[in-house]
Amino acid sequence: MSAVVEQIMGMPIVVDVRDENADNEDLVRMFDWLRWVNATFSTYREDSDISRIDRGELAPADAHEEVQFVLARCAELRAETDGFFDARASGQLDPSGFVKGWAVDRAAELLQDAGLDNFAVSAGGDMRVAGRAWRVGIQHPLAGNKVAAVFETDDLAIATSAAYARGEHVLDPHTGRAPKGVLSVTVVGRELGTADAYATAAFAMGSRGSQWTAGLVGYEAMTILTDETVLTTGGFPDV
Repeated sequence: MSAVVEQIMGMPIVVDVRDENADNEDLVRMFDWLRWVNATFSTYREDSDISRIDRGELAPADAHEEVQFVLARCAELRAETDGFFDARASGQLDPSGFVKGWAVDRAAELLQDAGLDNFAVSAGGDMRVAGRAWRVGIQHPLAGNKVAAVFETDDLAIATSAAYARGEHVLDPHTGRAPKGVLSVTVVGRELGTADAYATAAFAMGSRGSQWTAGLVGYEAMTILTDETVLTTGGFPDV
C-alpha cells in the first residue's frame, strides 16, 4: 500500500503501511479517530471541549474521558518538566503540544489492533514507526533541504521541537521569551505524546535543555545548539 496523506489538525498526516494484508478500512478508522481528536481538542473550534473548558462553559469533570486523561497527563508533564511544558503557557488552555503525539500513538494502536505490524505515521514531522527497519531523517533546523541526522529504527516515537517545525517560536513559559542557545531538540522513546512534550520542554529551557534530557528515563535526545554543536544522550540511536 502506498503512503496516504490527509490534512488533519492543521498539518499533513502521512501514513505508510507496508503490510500486505493492509485494508483501506483500517486507514479509514485511523483517520476518523484523528478527525475526532481535532474536533474535540482544537483551539480553533469554538465548539470543541477544549475551547468550552477554556471559556468556563464546560467543567473538566464533565468533559469526555479522553479529555480528562489528556488534561491529567498535561498536569503530570508540567510537574515533570518544572513547568517548561505548560498547556497554559500561551495564557489559554492549549494541550496540543501533547495531543498531537498522543493522537498518533492511539492511531498506531488502531493499526496494530487491525493486525498491521509495519507502518510509519507522521504528523507534522513527528513520527511513530513500527515493524520493519525504517530510515528516519531529522530535518536540519537551519536548512529545510538538509538533514541533521539519519538513523534506522524498527519501533520508536520521534519528536522534534524547533521553530521550523512549529511555524512559531517556542517560548519559555516562565519568562515569556524565546529560549537562547538552542536550534532544535529531538526526543525519541516509546510514546510520541510524551516525547513531544519533553522536546518542547527541553527546547524552552534553551542551552540548559541538554543537561535535563540526560536525566530522562526511557527517552533519549539530540540537541543542536546555535553554533551547530550536536549533543546526544547515551542511548540516542547511532547516526
